[in-house]
Formats: sequence, C-alpha cells, structure tokens
Amino acid sequence: MNISQFRGTTVAQVTPFDAAGQVEESQLRMLVDRQIEQGTDVLLACGTTGESVTLNREEKVQVAKIIIDQAAGRVPVLCGAGTNDTRDAIHLTQDAEKAGADAILSVTPYYNKPTQEGLYQHFKAIAAETHLPIILYNVPGRTGANISTETALRLAEIDNIIGVKEASGNMSQIMQILRNRPADFLVLSGDDALSLAIIAMGGDGTISVVANEVPGLFSQMVHSALDGKWDKARELHNKLLPLMEINFIETNPIPVKTALSMMGLIEDNFRLPLVKMTPKSRVQLMSVLHELNLV
Repeated sequence: MNISQFRGTTVAQVTPFDAAGQVEESQLRMLVDRQIEQGTDVLLACGTTGESVTLNREEKVQVAKIIIDQAAGRVPVLCGAGTNDTRDAIHLTQDAEKAGADAILSVTPYYNKPTQEGLYQHFKAIAAETHLPIILYNVPGRTGANISTETALRLAEIDNIIGVKEASGNMSQIMQILRNRPADFLVLSGDDALSLAIIAMGGDGTISVVANEVPGLFSQMVHSALDGKWDKARELHNKLLPLMEINFIETNPIPVKTALSMMGLIEDNFRLPLVKMTPKSRVQLMSVLHELNLV
C-alpha cells in the first residue's frame, strides 16, 4: 500500500450550496480544478469543512462522485465516512468505496463518548469491512472523545489503518504518537496553525482548512517544511497565520466559505444550524484577505 500519496497537503474541501441549499455542482468542480492546478496533493470530500453532518447519505455519495470524477485520477481523493453509529459508519465507508474513493477519513464517534476500548472496536469493525486505507480523525473539541496515544498506536497495528489526522491540539500526545508509531503510519496535522510544528517533529503533512483559500501558498509552506527548507516554511507560516486564525473566529466552515464568497468563488450559503457570518466578523475577515491580496 502506497501511503506516501497521502503526505503533503490535503484540502478539506468546502461544499458549495446554491440559494436553495442544494449542492452547487459547477462551483464544486471549479474548486477541485483550482486545488489541483495550485498544487494540493489530496482532496477530502465530505469532511467537517464540507458540512458533512448536514449532508444526507445520498448527498455524500453525490459530493464524493463529483469530486472523484473531476479529479479524474490527477490526485487521490479521501472521503469522510465517519459517524457515531458503527453500523452507519460501515455503510458510509462502503458507499465511498463504491464511489471510487482512494481512502477514508473516519472521525471519532461523537456525543456517545465511547471508552478507549469502544473506540478501538469501532475502528477495527470499520477496517474489517473495507479494502480501503483508513485515516483516523481525532478531534475531541468537536466529538467529546479523544483517541489516546495508546489506542492510536494499537489501531496502527491494523493493516489498512494507515494514519491519523490529529486535531486534539495536545502536542505532548502528538509527539508520543510520532515517537512510537510504526514506519508505515502517517501523522497529519488537523490544525493549520500547528502544521509547521508537527512536520518539524516528523509529521507527514496537513488536512487543511486554509488550503481552500490559498492552496498554492499553503502547499508551498507544507512542502518547504517536508523538504527541510525551514526559512521558507517559517516565512510562509507567518504570512498565513492571520488567515489560519481568522478561519476560526466563528465556527468552521462559516469563515472559510465567507472568504471564498468574498473572493468571488462561491456563495456564502449554509445549512442550518450554521448561519451567515456576523457583520463584525466579516469586517475582520475582509481585513485579513486584503492583507494577503486575496480581494
């Protein structure tokens, strides 16, 4: 299994909606081309930034198929296929496999707060029902449950669990995973602002929000770091840091979709319970975009 194809920059692709709240296919295809043309290594369909929790099962397949079709084999496509019911997570995983995904991003079950053994058995059960590689997604700030270092390393022993997107913000935990992981297990940053630090400690790249807005610049930053070009990586990190931070001034993906709307790429349409950005936040976001000459 060639896990190296998932190193570098993965964009957590936004899902554009029209005014009626339906998936806007032409804009999504345009965004896919823009990402690939500017150097993004991997596309993620139906992640948190893609508003996966308000896409029904048929729409998740629709979005995955559009992205896979438009990518046309130019870059791998990762599909978010996790939920808090193991049976449903297996069904979503199998849907993505049938749609032609190259790998799965599987989020920690949310709300029901399983034990570490429950987490292990959840991901083990999913892995047993697919031939696809699986990347774990640890984001306790959203799910209420953390994949511990011990559980992550235990899951790394399963053949088709190939890595983890670490968005815990717990640098000690991330360092322990990096220190003790097998050689064929990827550690990807789930926080744009921590990408440089995690790569410096041996990480393999990032699954990114900010790459939606600045795919070329962010990919340059990630690859500069992976290539040991630290001066360039730091320069780009510092340049992009205000944008990385403003993307979370309100709940993701409200700021990033608003930014893309300000840039003239999509409309800032959301599905409830997400709503449009507040006027105060819009002013702050516009200021950062102006600084980067994006508007």
